[in-house]
Amino acid sequence: MKCPFCANDDTSVLESRIAEDGQSLRRRRECGKCNKRFTTFERIEGPTMFVIKRDGSRQPFDREKIVRGVIRSFDKRPVSIDLIRELADDVEREVRRKEVTEIPTKAIGKMVLKRLKNIDKVAWLRFASVYLELSDVTDFEKLFEKVTN
Repeated sequence: MKCPFCANDDTSVLESRIAEDGQSLRRRRECGKCNKRFTTFERIEGPTMFVIKRDGSRQPFDREKIVRGVIRSFDKRPVSIDLIRELADDVEREVRRKEVTEIPTKAIGKMVLKRLKNIDKVAWLRFASVYLELSDVTDFEKLFEKVTN
């Protein structure tokens, strides 16, 4: 493992434990050169799953894309990055439980929206406006009515 500070290959593991999600291993490491400490996470890599985009193209499933999209929807909202990562973990677990090799982006978006609605309605509205490709004010009004009811 390379040190993120000095890129040295000589790092040692100080502590290992199961992460809070129960699905990954958390390791505290120390660089042998600069002596700085950092944390790494190891996760089980399942079979490669592909996401079917709206245009029909396919790309490998990437949990970090979910994290980045949700972070944008929470911009300037009072929520922790840990909660966002937990949401992404939940979505990834649900996707992998389906035991399919391909899943449409639409299905992933619905999973995210279901969780966002229970956390923050403003973030839900932001994510939904992109996910549903809203183009005019009347679409936003309908969506707003849906979230307030």
